[in-house]
Amino acid sequence: MTRRIGHPYQNRTPPKRKKPRTSFTRLQIAELEKRFHKQKYLASAERASLAKNLKMTDAQVKTWFQNRRTKWRRQTAEEREAERQAASRLIMSLHNEVISKGLYGPTPSSLEREAPPPFSALQGLQSWASTSPVGLPVQPVSEHHSSPPTHYTISTQPPIASPIC
Repeated sequence: MTRRIGHPYQNRTPPKRKKPRTSFTRLQIAELEKRFHKQKYLASAERASLAKNLKMTDAQVKTWFQNRRTKWRRQTAEEREAERQAASRLIMSLHNEVISKGLYGPTPSSLEREAPPPFSALQGLQSWASTSPVGLPVQPVSEHHSSPPTHYTISTQPPIASPIC
């Protein structure tokens, strides 16, 4: 048995020389960019017409548009990520400001000392909804307490129509 030395493809004929990069004129690039901003994709007839007007081949225009769309997608993805990061920084900044001013409730250090009962911040709030998500009236369970009700039931009777003033 004979052993091969080296890579199996080394015995093949060397590949043809790579075509040098095509240089476009400033005018060609300006026209291609102008058209790209109007239209991201070209039909074959539009591509042929543009190629003829710019003295380029159809394949050159097609390749330029493919490359430009790839660049455009990358740029828009980078812009969206930058906007997402900026929004995240803003939210964190506002969150830290609210916590530092004590507007958000107890700070983490005070929570370690004394934990408030669950939903304690909601006890003094008034109900802002007079109907349930399905459109039925919401009634407090008991209206005889001096403190705001803590439980609500959904009435099965339709709401009473009131005259429009």
